[in-house]
Amino acid sequence: MEYRNRKEHRIKWYDYSSSGGYFLTICTKERKNYFWTDVGAPIGRPYDFELSSYGLIVERAIKNIEDVYSAVSVDDYIIMPDHIHLLLIICFDQNGRPMGAPTIDQIVNQTKGYITKQIGQPIWQKSFFDHIIRDEKDYDLHVKYIRENPLKWYFNSEDHDDITLYE
Repeated sequence: MEYRNRKEHRIKWYDYSSSGGYFLTICTKERKNYFWTDVGAPIGRPYDFELSSYGLIVERAIKNIEDVYSAVSVDDYIIMPDHIHLLLIICFDQNGRPMGAPTIDQIVNQTKGYITKQIGQPIWQKSFFDHIIRDEKDYDLHVKYIRENPLKWYFNSEDHDDITLYE
C-alpha cells in the first residue's frame, strides 16, 4: 500500500507554546459525521443543529481546556459534523512574562486522547491544521470563519441530506 507524503505545515523554528493566538482545525477519520445528530433541513436558521452524544463529549472537552491548561483560553470554537475549529490563546501573566504553557501539539493530542477514551474508539485523523494568528485583522477573520462555518457547510454540502451518522 502506498502512502502519500504529508506536507509539513508547521514552522520548524517556531515555538508552539509561545504566547499568542492559534486557529486549529481537527478532522475526524474519513471525514465521518460523528458530531451532529441532524444534518437535514434546519428549522429557522441554517446553522441550527443538535450535537450528538459524541459532539457533546467534544464540547465538554473543549470547555475543559481552560481548566486543564491555565495559560490557555478558548476564545471561540465550532463543532462541525466531521471536524472542529478552535481559536486558542496562550496567555502572558499579569507582569507580561510568558506563563508555562503546553505546546499546541500537546493540547490537541491530549484533547483528542480524552475524547477517544470517552467515546471508546478512535475517530480522529492523525494530524491537524494550525495557523498562527498574526494580528487583530487575522484574528477577526478567523472568528468570522468559525461563526459562518455551519452556514457555509450547509449551503456548500452536496450531500447534507444523506450523510450517515456515526454513534
